[in-house]
Amino acid sequence: MNQTMTSAPPTLPSRLPAHHVIGGASVAAASGATLDTVNPGTGQVIGTLPAGDASDIDRAVAAARRRFESGQWRDMKPAQRKKLMLTLADKLEAAAEEFAVLETIDSGKPISDTRNVDVPLALGTLRFYAEAIDKIHGEVGPTGPDKFSYAVHDPLGVIGAIVPWNFPLLMAMWKIAPAIAMGNSMVVKPSELSSLTALRFAELALEAGIPDGVLNVVTGTGQDAGAALALHRDVDMITFTGSGPVGRQLMRYSADSNLKRVSLELGGKSPHIVFADYPDLDRAAAAAAWGIFYNQGQVCTAGSRLLVQRSIHAEFVEKVLAVARTIRPGDPLDPATQLGAVISEKQLEGVLTRIARAQQEGAALRLGGSRARAETGGFYLDPTVFDTVSNASSLAQEEVFGPVLAVVPFDTPEEALALANDTEYGLASGLWTGSIDIAHAFARRLRAGLVWVNGWDACDITMPFGGFKQSGFGRDRSLHALFKYADMKSVTISTPTLSSLGVLPA
Repeated sequence: MNQTMTSAPPTLPSRLPAHHVIGGASVAAASGATLDTVNPGTGQVIGTLPAGDASDIDRAVAAARRRFESGQWRDMKPAQRKKLMLTLADKLEAAAEEFAVLETIDSGKPISDTRNVDVPLALGTLRFYAEAIDKIHGEVGPTGPDKFSYAVHDPLGVIGAIVPWNFPLLMAMWKIAPAIAMGNSMVVKPSELSSLTALRFAELALEAGIPDGVLNVVTGTGQDAGAALALHRDVDMITFTGSGPVGRQLMRYSADSNLKRVSLELGGKSPHIVFADYPDLDRAAAAAAWGIFYNQGQVCTAGSRLLVQRSIHAEFVEKVLAVARTIRPGDPLDPATQLGAVISEKQLEGVLTRIARAQQEGAALRLGGSRARAETGGFYLDPTVFDTVSNASSLAQEEVFGPVLAVVPFDTPEEALALANDTEYGLASGLWTGSIDIAHAFARRLRAGLVWVNGWDACDITMPFGGFKQSGFGRDRSLHALFKYADMKSVTISTPTLSSLGVLPA
């Protein structure tokens, strides 16, 4: 797919998805209750969704279990599963503009990002795992001549996926594509703040010929639909991206139900380290600015802590500020907009509260800090930069999940490493240096699942994604993601030797 789509003004879809997709049917909530769909760019209600609860989850899990046990998808020849997933990918590509617009009006992302990043990456993810299906091999054990031993990957069964609101389609695809590629059935619970693309994708899967029950989508709140999914005794695994408190609760739910497997990606407070020896500070400054302001700062790998060597601190901060001043919030549906709306009024208020606390703690506000475009009714925030931030402060230790940068000066490489690792999180990290020795040393000693050198957010679908420490466990992306949705089964067949059959001398 061409990574640069049209720059023309978008056309709103003629209809918005408004029902669960369960067992191949579009259905309302069993209770009849609904939730409002709000456009973050305007603050206006644009539709309603089913407010799913345990009854809806029961229906969806039952549909997924029936399909799994039938073997229609699980036992399908890999080449045929691959063909159907590639057909689904073709349909997603044909509907790319529709999905881009749905994502923008549902999440507040700029249309330029949903067209050129979110939808193409989701499509690439789907095709990557479709192509991988017929390239997964088992193992043959080195047993003696009286036995034949081999190991195979068995799909787990019914996978429950709870998807966040910051990258609704892409995060859903990181979970859906490898899980169904391995032969599982799924129940997906998207965020109640951004469910439209997951619902539309489930409809598209049916159109592509994916058997009903393989992919079910139930909308609703975490307290109702999410908890019911995680507590369900017929769900074999929960895969989740979101906050630490919810991740802890999901582990409790696993223990309280059937000890289902849990895979968690729980965010970060990622250090973005700049050394004085890096020769192109303008390039590093642009990456530092976009490393925090992209997607309104609502990125789990956002470079929210900028660690700058003191000898270049003042100069570098000015370069970052110069870039930040060019990034202005705008209408998400305007192709020229680079910074869209925060996901909700509640999220915006939470970020503003953290900004106020940072000022009370003595951080120097250099830019922004205020709500923007309030007259539109949307949830906008100016890019915000705090300088000379203490690494022990709340701003440096707690995930803000908004366009707020904390600059922390350092003197030596040893201090930079200590500051970088001084966090409960361990998702991503990056450094800019002209020294290959520093690059290698930091790559090994940074306690993070992702390390980028002289580039930010530099890896792709071929590399595993996940964190250390309280950023969670389990990996999305890459071939590694396939195997978390499967069990290893060892099979040993005892066979008579030729000598015991009298064919050869004993």
